Amino acid sequence: MRHARSPFVLAAVALAVSSLAGHAATETARLAYPPARKGDVVDDYHGTKVADPYRWMEDVDSPETREWVAAENKLTFGYLDAIPGREAIRARLTALWDYERYTVPFVRGGRTFFTRNTGLQPQNVLYVIDPAGGEPRMLLDPNTLSADGTVALAAQRASMDGRWLAYGVSTAGSDWQEWRVREVATAKDTDDVLKWIKFTNTAWTADGAGFYYSRYDPPAPGSELKAANYYEKLCYHRLGTPQSADPVVYRRDDHKEWEFTPEVTDDGRYLVITVRAGSDRRNLVFYRDLQAKDATVVELVKEFTSSFTFIDNDGPVFYFRTDQGAPRGRVVAIDASRPAAVPREVVPEQAQALTRVSLVHDTLVAVYLKDATTAVRLFHLDGSDAGAIALPGLGSAMGFGGRRHDTETYYSFSGFATPGTIYRYDFATGKSAVFRQPRFGADLDRYETKQVFYVSKDGTRVPMFLSYRKGLKLDGTNPALLYGYGGFDIPMTPNFSVPNLAWMELGGVYAVANLRGGGEYGEAWHEAGMLKNKQNVFDDFIAAAEYLIANRYTSKQKLAIFGGSNGGLLVGAVLNQRPDLFGAACPAVGVMDMLRFDKFTVGWGWVSDYGSASDPAMFPVLLKYSPLHNVKPGTHYPPTLITTADHDDRVVPSHSFKYAAAMQAAQAGDAPILIRIETRAGHGGGRPTAKLINDATDRIAFLVKSLGIAVPPEWSAPTAK
Repeated sequence: MRHARSPFVLAAVALAVSSLAGHAATETARLAYPPARKGDVVDDYHGTKVADPYRWMEDVDSPETREWVAAENKLTFGYLDAIPGREAIRARLTALWDYERYTVPFVRGGRTFFTRNTGLQPQNVLYVIDPAGGEPRMLLDPNTLSADGTVALAAQRASMDGRWLAYGVSTAGSDWQEWRVREVATAKDTDDVLKWIKFTNTAWTADGAGFYYSRYDPPAPGSELKAANYYEKLCYHRLGTPQSADPVVYRRDDHKEWEFTPEVTDDGRYLVITVRAGSDRRNLVFYRDLQAKDATVVELVKEFTSSFTFIDNDGPVFYFRTDQGAPRGRVVAIDASRPAAVPREVVPEQAQALTRVSLVHDTLVAVYLKDATTAVRLFHLDGSDAGAIALPGLGSAMGFGGRRHDTETYYSFSGFATPGTIYRYDFATGKSAVFRQPRFGADLDRYETKQVFYVSKDGTRVPMFLSYRKGLKLDGTNPALLYGYGGFDIPMTPNFSVPNLAWMELGGVYAVANLRGGGEYGEAWHEAGMLKNKQNVFDDFIAAAEYLIANRYTSKQKLAIFGGSNGGLLVGAVLNQRPDLFGAACPAVGVMDMLRFDKFTVGWGWVSDYGSASDPAMFPVLLKYSPLHNVKPGTHYPPTLITTADHDDRVVPSHSFKYAAAMQAAQAGDAPILIRIETRAGHGGGRPTAKLINDATDRIAFLVKSLGIAVPPEWSAPTAK
């Protein structure tokens, strides 16, 4: 589940699946599930009575809930501990994970900042290369901030001159961040501390004296991880002063859902404020002239009709990427001195979806998606063609940031069997050179990726990526792992992950379906999978599974499905609609109660994609597919491992608690319905490497037992890599 400004998307982190033949779930005795009391809560939705027997689980800290959680974890880990080959799986994942990796650099004041992980470090470490060059030096090591590695560097922003670094850390996976300021030259923190911050960035003023940011009022004690978050305020922090002295720059008490993302233009002249209401793509844009005395905030884009993403400015002329009049996106210019004028088109809508635009070296760098793979085109400011950035192949490229007068930009490129490599693009030569390249300890030439297109229930043509070991035989005996998301305008593009690779090492097919609701083909594709069209997403996923079976990539008994967050909702919904189609299912941190999701933390922000049960028109739509409310007693469900975390303050864990209790009560067969509840973890972001390995190990081990795949003997060797 994304939030409108969240960098984290729990998306195509697919999981390897391996097992010991002969230990299929059908040979497992029926489990004795912990008792879950059924209460008598009944809600009235527009005249329809809906029971909510597990409402008590929404109090995740009550003694009764804690007792149930402990009993469920005891059952789950006891089951997983008994799976032969589990430690061999852990050993192989650990060996594969132990490789050096980097993030895309950014440059401020001649200093180059990037993060690096040597392999098994809990968290990435931030480094800087000074203007004089030389070897990178460590600037910030989050691994020193906690004994268990659960304090993560969540965000950072350097001042324009590169002197200061504002950075936010999160603890135990929470979306809440605490921001501090570090002097880059000395790598020492100041006394500045800012709290109660979520989903914001900092925007430094040109003089480096301070920065803009957004915050909430402190929640009531004990409600930090579940209370709804409203009434965000845009503030200014001056270095060396306490947060209590930070003036509120802008607030709207008449619009409790409004959230404010600040940006200061490269010339330092304007504060640009993007105004959103949760995850709705549509937004407003305001600005303030920072050089005019007593300037007020001016409304530039005044209606929530389209998305406008700020790129840069030429004086009062602001450039935006927008879908106004162009569902696949275009670039327009708006003259703030003539706000009533119609936006001037700079780069027209293309055949591909325009996902991001930056202005570097006086050149518009436009990132497009062509059937869910990245293509990058360059344009002059008058909209004329300026060439393209050639990429190494079909895959995903991200980055391309920089400032107006920079001569270079950095980006990463990855694929399903290609670890992320960092490139530096030189605008003078028009060529890319490797900046950092990981050295991976496995033969990646053994694998191939192809893209296929299949037809969904209503005739829509849907793309899907398939990755597997070369020489795969299409005889229906291969295990397959099908991943999907399908929501919030988020595209699923080729992505490298260690669990994916381990799955392919075992002879498995890894499939990613580019479902409607995502951003692969622009806003029309997104709208085709949201609100009353949400069933299209489930139909697309079911059709993907049927394609894999019909074309003998796998069989029903060998097909596992996986999705997280909105993808967890997807897995839960299709599991109810087609329990006969899958050999196993793994819904992670899913939105399972579609009637009450908007009652907690930032859940209200997803109404733009889902609708709300308080709306008489949307209530029957939500009730019809809500995973919790469509669990059918007496059904033979396939082996299912539900996962969540005790500190998930985005999709609160009660979603998974209630769903697990309902599934266990409804299961008519012997296949296990288990829930794994991670401690000191959140929605997925910021988890230390050890927790990532443990989570993947347990999911793989579960699917191993469920699908009957042999773990190679060499995986248990200590030197395997």
